[in-house]
Amino acid sequence: MMDDLPQASDSKRYALTNGTVFTGTEVVRDRAILIAGNRIQGLCSLEELGACDRIDLNGANVAPGFIDLQLNGCGGVMFNDAITAATLNTMHRTNLRSGTTSFLPTLITTSDADMAQAMAVVAESRKTAPHNVLGLHLEGPYLNLKRKGIHNADDIRDPDPAMLHKIAIAGRDVVKLVTLAPEQVAPEQIQTLVDAGIRVSAGHTDATFEEAIARFEAGVGMATHLFNAMSPWLSRKPGMVGAVFRHPEVYAGIIADGQHVHFDSIRLAKQLKGDRLLLVTDATPPVGTQMTSFIIGGQEVFYRDGKCVSADGTLGGSALTMIEAIANCVQQVGIELPEALRMATLYPAQAIAVDADLGWLGAGAIANLAIFTDDFAMQAIVDCGHYQALQNPKSKI
Repeated sequence: MMDDLPQASDSKRYALTNGTVFTGTEVVRDRAILIAGNRIQGLCSLEELGACDRIDLNGANVAPGFIDLQLNGCGGVMFNDAITAATLNTMHRTNLRSGTTSFLPTLITTSDADMAQAMAVVAESRKTAPHNVLGLHLEGPYLNLKRKGIHNADDIRDPDPAMLHKIAIAGRDVVKLVTLAPEQVAPEQIQTLVDAGIRVSAGHTDATFEEAIARFEAGVGMATHLFNAMSPWLSRKPGMVGAVFRHPEVYAGIIADGQHVHFDSIRLAKQLKGDRLLLVTDATPPVGTQMTSFIIGGQEVFYRDGKCVSADGTLGGSALTMIEAIANCVQQVGIELPEALRMATLYPAQAIAVDADLGWLGAGAIANLAIFTDDFAMQAIVDCGHYQALQNPKSKI
């Protein structure tokens, strides 16, 4: 799987030169990126660099490392199947091949025991990799059966106050995001999570427009995989989709693989949501492998022709990488590259309030970087200050 990934450089201070730098606010072509330890020391001219090691990027593009807020698995593993540090390590190493340096491992609907184990594993992982594993995304189990998608119906349930208390006590340092059907959860329960600093997202929901707006006012601040597994926007029933468009402050993740959402729907969503629309992959085990099937939600899902579907045709996650999502936004949707990059970096960082360190490129930021060519082939990454050239960068993963 990832055995061909070169070992990270141990250089403590070095500069990346001759690149087109996308900082998050501007595009810079005449500056080097000076890295010291795990942070960016600054952008400077070659004359200002002084004595340090230099890596010539040969005109490649440099962006902040991509941030994925919805990642079920990749590299042949699924977080639900093996809730361990080894699984997180495999996911991270696979992510690096496509420029994603930070992610939320996503645990879909399961038992309270698995949820508690996931919180413990993520808490421990964040002690050593706080800028890679940013926290846990709990997608379920407090969902609406009518919009369950691939989630296991047997595990979908009403909120349990004791479990909600455990999630809130873990807090945003461990749990960054909780996806729930807001019509299934009382406003005071939503507030419990919000008060703990956790971003609450509406997903797998059949909420009416009125219910959705009321829950947004109660603290729900995001929508999970916009358009998918939620009440649609109809002429007389705007539903959850209409409510997301109506409420300007609500973030929305979207899967830009051309399978989950029509590219023209992404174009319209972008016009309506602006900087509140962000990219997620919803990736599953086939990413980075030759797998043709896997188990999710108790069902076998088949990977065929770029699509992950169960025998009855239900979508079961994706095989999308973030660099592919960005390329699709530019080439298929018509979004300018700097803005498409912000959808995978700055906006997700802002959505979960980690933008003090991540999602932008400049002095003081964590040195997580994605380096790629004009045709979206990954060339190298910088992972918490460690530069890694990627072998076979043009190979599809």
